[in-house]
Amino acid sequence: MSEPHRARKRFGQNFLHDKSVIERIVAAIRPQRTEQMVEIGPGLAALTRPLLAKLDHLSVVELDRDLVARLRNDFAPAHLTVHEADALKFDFAALGPDLRVVGNLPYNISSPLLFHLATFNNLRDMHFMLQKEVVLRMAAAPDTADYGRLSVMLQAQFAVEMLFIVPPDAFTPAPKVDSAIVRLTPLPAEQIAWLQSDRERFAAVVAQAFSQRRKTLRNTLKGLISAEQMTAIDIDPNRRAETLSVADFAQLTALTAGETPALREGHTSP
Repeated sequence: MSEPHRARKRFGQNFLHDKSVIERIVAAIRPQRTEQMVEIGPGLAALTRPLLAKLDHLSVVELDRDLVARLRNDFAPAHLTVHEADALKFDFAALGPDLRVVGNLPYNISSPLLFHLATFNNLRDMHFMLQKEVVLRMAAAPDTADYGRLSVMLQAQFAVEMLFIVPPDAFTPAPKVDSAIVRLTPLPAEQIAWLQSDRERFAAVVAQAFSQRRKTLRNTLKGLISAEQMTAIDIDPNRRAETLSVADFAQLTALTAGETPALREGHTSP
């Protein structure tokens, strides 16, 4: 029998053990036998085992070499492919089209990992366990305290839905905060086609606009977009970034490209 694995702080490890929570997660994912799925950070296989019970094959991405050895020892390669890799650098496109992604993401890399995954266009959906505060930011509406750069960047590409909250005692060791399950579903390709060419420009505009939350767009975007340009597309330069919709940011991005802005399909303002 394997020695107990001690959670490593540098990997942000908190292992899920609550069976009722695991069952609820699997029910939300609804894995189908022949689907292509990858689990990020399988850890002690708490979610891996029930997923494999419903799948012909599962891929996992794990950085901890001790856990990699356990996974390779416990599961047949025909059913589980273990990629010993950093998920932040992993090429998810290599796993094929119509990919479903799941995982209990380490809190310390959740935002950069989400941004990394957003660059791939082979995803059907993603289900993640994350810190509740992060999920609230991901799903936040404009003009709310939680709305920010993460909200805009993800909602430009995905429908974001918080499914349910998971308490600390569902993990070992127990984190100090609540977690939550979130579902991200890519928006229709025709609605986000503009992002293929404008992604870096869009990211730069959003990051600069939120760089000083209490300042107005007139100040945060100075040198990038003039107040006159904003006024010309009916965006008040005296507004703050947190009041803008994804469609507003898409309009501002078009200005930086020297385009005549037209509302991005699928991101029309209410």
